[in-house]
Amino acid sequence: MPSDDKHYATFAGGCFWCMERPFDSQEGVLATTVGYAGGSLDNPSYEAVCSGSSGHAEVVQLCFDPQRISYETLLHIFWHNIDPTTRNRQFCDSGSQYRTAIFYHSQEQQQQAMTSLAWLQKHKPFPEPIVTEIVPITTFWPAEAYHQKYYQKNPLRYQTYHQASGRQPRLQALWHGEKHN
Repeated sequence: MPSDDKHYATFAGGCFWCMERPFDSQEGVLATTVGYAGGSLDNPSYEAVCSGSSGHAEVVQLCFDPQRISYETLLHIFWHNIDPTTRNRQFCDSGSQYRTAIFYHSQEQQQQAMTSLAWLQKHKPFPEPIVTEIVPITTFWPAEAYHQKYYQKNPLRYQTYHQASGRQPRLQALWHGEKHN
């Protein structure tokens, strides 16, 4: 559970390898862990999640200090690193395990997520509807050790995947050239 100086945020944005890096570089984010949430299987494996039958999404869970970085800032980073217009798919990866979702940990997070969604729906620079889910976190299951900090442990393989995924061109098209991590 969060203490006074540490809180948790959990986001699903497609491949969890690509979602960990943008948050790791933020001051106030104390730790990131990739894993699985939103499904019915206890202690799912990567293979079970990838099969699409577990109901889990690939997620990144952040431990953060709200005195140094706000949940609102984390939401902004999340939105700008996903395609919120595509259901059960992110870039080259398809299936419900790659859906976009905000898994809130408190009523306050739920309210902030709903506020950010409403603002984005009103001001979005793209015409398509937003399909990102906002749902309560149930259980977070950390992914296997080899997935943690994948972009650091396997930089060449990560970079090859990241470039081939089509993530950067789509993000630039959606957000009209805004900078993305």
